[in-house]
Parts: sequence; structure tokens; C-alpha cells
Amino acid sequence: MNIIVAPSAGFCFGVKRAVKMAVDAAEACKPSEKLNTLGPIIHNPQVVKSLEEKGVYSVNGIEDDCHCTIIIRSHGVKSDIMERLKSKKVTIIDATCPFVKRAQNYITMATSDGYFIIMVGDKNHPEVQSVISFADKNRFLIINGLDDLKNIPVSEKLALISQTTQDVNFYNSVINEVFKITKKEIIVFNTICDATKLKQDESKILASNVDVMIVVGGYNSANTNKLKNICKAIQKNTYHVETEKEVDSKWFINAKTVGITAGASTPDWIIEKVVNTIRHLDNNQKMAI
Repeated sequence: MNIIVAPSAGFCFGVKRAVKMAVDAAEACKPSEKLNTLGPIIHNPQVVKSLEEKGVYSVNGIEDDCHCTIIIRSHGVKSDIMERLKSKKVTIIDATCPFVKRAQNYITMATSDGYFIIMVGDKNHPEVQSVISFADKNRFLIINGLDDLKNIPVSEKLALISQTTQDVNFYNSVINEVFKITKKEIIVFNTICDATKLKQDESKILASNVDVMIVVGGYNSANTNKLKNICKAIQKNTYHVETEKEVDSKWFINAKTVGITAGASTPDWIIEKVVNTIRHLDNNQKMAI
């Protein structure tokens, strides 16, 4: 059985940067200091656990004053929370992905120029909550499906922006529909990061040329779930696993080629374990024949 791993599978630049910043902070931190991330630094529970073993713990809020150092996760935080953090006597390490930071700056600029913000993404995702907080209250709309377009204020000039891990094709379909709906001024920001587009393009090609497709990554990872949906639409034998323990031998019966891709928050060591598990299953099947 031939196993093909997508070249861009695994950590993207922003995730790699955030994890390194957390590890470096842990190494520099005194034993008496409390080192926290505001929410999980990335959407991968295995990486979060490994950071805990190094003394980096995720917290959900900043209500108390027991923190020494707060690391801002790769998804960023809401603008008001950042201001509250700055008012506290804590050290702030900002590990916000530069692409997310760029999206925050775009919204700030468009808002100051009087644009109504249309953001394409999941309203419950921390990145979207972070980025959209830079818009004026009640002067934005979050789009997660084409049906949401009926709520667009057609009398406003509009600024379109996307979650950095959005499906490129879906964002383009939203853009096309918005141009049909209104004749007012529209500006479009390209905020989908290059790594996301590359992963999606590679996954489409790979899913078209294999018998089984495996997508590796956290179940709470938005970009991993989008990869799964993209692959599933092309190759029905697509399976999403978080670790090698979930790989099922029944998936590979009569399969000659297996493709593997992984979300931007999936570390190399998890991908390697999945690959090795599939190889082991293949060897066992050959021995049983």
C-alpha cells in the first residue's frame, strides 16, 4: 500500500511561531511564576497537554490577579480583553498569528473609513471573535452560509473579510453573491493565509488520486474540519482522526493508495504516528494473506 503525505501537512507558520514562543517562555520562566495562555494556544489537545508538562497552563479568563505572564494564543483576543490585560500588572507575550493580526488591522482601517464589515467565518470561533471585535458595535455581520446574505445592509458601503482558515471557494462564492446584491462601494480583503490555500489545494489533488484519505488534526480545529469536508466531497473514503489510536484497519481493505493531510495545528510527531500505524496495519494484512 502506497502512503502519500501532503507536503504542507501539519504546522503552519503562525502555529509554529506561537508554540515556540510558549516553549521559550516556559524555559525562561522562574519556578515561582505562573505562565498561562488565554485559552488553548492552538486547537490541538495533544500540544496543549505537552505544554502543560512544561508548565504552561491554559486559562479561560483574566478575572483574578494571580497571573504572572499571559500568552496570547495564535487566534488572538478581543480588543477589550487586550486593553484589560494591559491595565493589569502582568507580562504579555503576544503570539497572535501575524495573518490574524493583519485581519484585525484591516477591520480597524475599514471601520474608521465608514465601511460596514462583512466577515466570513464561524461566529463561535475565537479567531473570528477576536478579529470582529475591532469593528464598531452593531456595524458588522458574520456570514457562515449563503443564506446569511439576506441580512446584508445593501444601503451601506461594505468591506468583506474572511477567517484566515476559510474555504477559498466558499469565500469567493460569498464575494460573487455580494456583488450581485448591492451596487454600493465594496472592498474585499484577502485574509485567507497562504498556508491554508496551499493545504486545501494539495488536499484536493491528493483526494482525487487515492483510494482512502486520512485527515489528521484536532476535532475542534476549524481548518482541519474544512480539510475533511473538502476531501470528503472528492473522496467518499475520507476519515478524520485526532491521533493514531483512532485509525481503523477496515478503512484500508483493498486500498492501494492512501493520502494523508493534516491541519495547521497538527504537529509532525502525530502525523508520523498515524503513518506508522497505517504501515503496521498494511504489513499485518500482507502477513495474513
